[in-house]
Amino acid sequence: MIKEACVENIREAIAAEKAGASRLELCENLQVGGTTPSYGTIKYCKQQLRIPFFSMIRPRGGNFVYSDLEFTIMKEDIQVCKLLGADGVVFGILKSDNTIDIERTRELVELAKPMQVTFHKAFDLVSNPVAEMERLIQIGVDRILTSGTKDTALQGQNILNELIIKANGRIQIVVAGNVTAENLGEVKRLIPSLEYHGRRIVMDPKKV
Repeated sequence: MIKEACVENIREAIAAEKAGASRLELCENLQVGGTTPSYGTIKYCKQQLRIPFFSMIRPRGGNFVYSDLEFTIMKEDIQVCKLLGADGVVFGILKSDNTIDIERTRELVELAKPMQVTFHKAFDLVSNPVAEMERLIQIGVDRILTSGTKDTALQGQNILNELIIKANGRIQIVVAGNVTAENLGEVKRLIPSLEYHGRRIVMDPKKV
């Protein structure tokens, strides 16, 4: 079982590794849902950590409909992550009708290779998650980070389980949404997956 901890800085990253995280999602500005971490943070995480980490690629908080300039910035940031040796990147791009912007997503997936790609919780805004999952499978996305379109994983367990069954190993469903060290056992029992994600999945960041 993969326990992916969401961390906001190098101090939290090192602490999460020590606390037993299997992998990290590295962000900044989690008060707005996470944005792209700095060059220096990515560089020193690569130097300091033994476990893999995925870098958030998000130029700002707010919605997931990006301008041409913002999209260009996302591409530049993916190149930086590749240069610095990140193991993967995490992003999500939608159209104004909350369907996945599949053409732009495909472009970023190709650019990111050979890094892993996770489509993040922008996925939870789509109206037909199974159909959108199939589109992401077709373009080579490795993972979807989702709480089953609900606020928490437990609330979204029916959709999460449907996605996991229909994915059938073709894409990994990373179960997220208030998954903590305290409730991970219950979440895993109700939503059997291989990967789980949370801000407090191995520790309380406020105590670092």
